[in-house]
Amino acid sequence: MSALRPLLAAAGLGLGIATVREPGPRPAGPAEAAAAASMPARRRLEFLAGRRAARRALRAVGLHCGEIPRSGRLPVFPPGRAASISHSAGIAVAVARAAGPGLPLGCDLELRPLPRAAARLVLREDEEELLDDRDEPFHAGSRPTGAGWTVTELFSAKEAAWKALAGTGTGTGPPCLGEAGEGPQGLRPARPTGSLRDLRVGPAEDGLCVVRLRADPARAVRVRVVRVGTGVFGYVLGPSPSLGPSAAFG
Repeated sequence: MSALRPLLAAAGLGLGIATVREPGPRPAGPAEAAAAASMPARRRLEFLAGRRAARRALRAVGLHCGEIPRSGRLPVFPPGRAASISHSAGIAVAVARAAGPGLPLGCDLELRPLPRAAARLVLREDEEELLDDRDEPFHAGSRPTGAGWTVTELFSAKEAAWKALAGTGTGTGPPCLGEAGEGPQGLRPARPTGSLRDLRVGPAEDGLCVVRLRADPARAVRVRVVRVGTGVFGYVLGPSPSLGPSAAFG
């Protein structure tokens, strides 16, 4: 994951990483302590790791932040600060942006590949042609341009986009999107309303993808998905500028 820092920095994003195994994890203040106290032990470690990752992401873009309380499942940041947090397999990651208030922000880490059968819970019929049917090894690093996408990659792209379009940390999203939490919950419902099938993903230039809100296609973000070991990391680069040929999905 650390090798991704220059890639994200080039997009104006800071990356923060933390693990549940770090010694002596402590809340950064009373609000974090109160939230953590109500959680089972494993979830408490994930929660605190996510907060550490968020503070590290903010520091990477020159911002400092104390404790990060929550409202429901959402992290609450001080004015002028925002980060998107995700957890997977004991690792927490976060991305933050220094400038551009209101710019979309979202990330998703998936270190456990999803089975092909999970596609029906992530995609609709008009997206299934994006899937990669080739039986070949999964290589870490940037994905080949023009290659098909795995279910895990499409899931991660949509999860990252959901956080950005729902406005977690950067504003208020469209009402048809429910609250997006700090990270994905596998394929279990993580929101009061809606699902990833309410978003539509399609290819864009340079191996990126564009994810749109089906109910309002003008609301769209560009997402990059990078392979990390046998998993993936997806993050939002910014809004999609238009509904031109590269973004309209035909």
